[in-house]
Amino acid sequence: MTRPAVDVVIPVAGDVAGVVARARGLTLGTGDTLTVVDNRGAGVDEPEVLVADAVRSSYFARNAGALRGSAPWLLFLDADVHAPPDLLDRLFATEPAPRAAVLAGAVIDEPAGPGAPAAVRYAELKRSMSQEVTLGHGRWAFAQTANCAVRREAFEAVGGFRPDVRSGGDADLCWRLAAAGWELERRPGAAVVHRNRATVPALLGQRFRHGSGAGWLAREHPGALPARRWPGLAWWATRRAAAGLAALARGDHDGAITGLLDGPAVWAFELGRLVPNRSFRAPFARARG
Repeated sequence: MTRPAVDVVIPVAGDVAGVVARARGLTLGTGDTLTVVDNRGAGVDEPEVLVADAVRSSYFARNAGALRGSAPWLLFLDADVHAPPDLLDRLFATEPAPRAAVLAGAVIDEPAGPGAPAAVRYAELKRSMSQEVTLGHGRWAFAQTANCAVRREAFEAVGGFRPDVRSGGDADLCWRLAAAGWELERRPGAAVVHRNRATVPALLGQRFRHGSGAGWLAREHPGALPARRWPGLAWWATRRAAAGLAALARGDHDGAITGLLDGPAVWAFELGRLVPNRSFRAPFARARG
């Protein structure tokens, strides 16, 4: 088959120039476009860069980037992933079904190895960013926007992403598309590598933000992502910490990392549910590019 044209959209709130440099490694064909959406107004003047900082949300930025093109498919990537040059060809190696609106490319946690910092090794061991984690939720399966292609027709029909949330917008979009009769297909051969948080505080902050999104999703979509009961969670976390200490005593580095970080990671996620999922609106916003 002839691959359809794709508009690649990457939101970024930090190193815009670095993201542009990596994204230029993608092999683009006729009709493809690349848009790196600056969500903080860093002032990088490159043809691929669009400033969209009225709302400090990656989903607001993705919507703005989608409006810049007109290709029949959109490919959303996260700023902290490394994609192979032929990612677009891999995503469309098999022709999508007529009602397929979402193509879930694979996400591989950054290979770190036993000597890596605890947070990086933990993410690798737990496969924390793997699409298989979120695609395994049955009725509530969804594709993460770390590597996710969306049919423009379907995206526009449901109104795109909710622009004012910090986390969970990818799940919300997938579930609204499913409710409208669209389908999701997996693309395990189209993989990107996700660069994980380098420190434990950064890891726990990420889990806290994800928990805020989960709380919002549970309210917006009753039955999705139910909260854990705190008494049971406390007992489980205590047992995991004991297992981690035992692993540390016998020299099992990986067992110690997972045992000692499992409890804090899950607690951060559950406590995050208590925090509003709204994004910050910038007082002096710009839009250009």
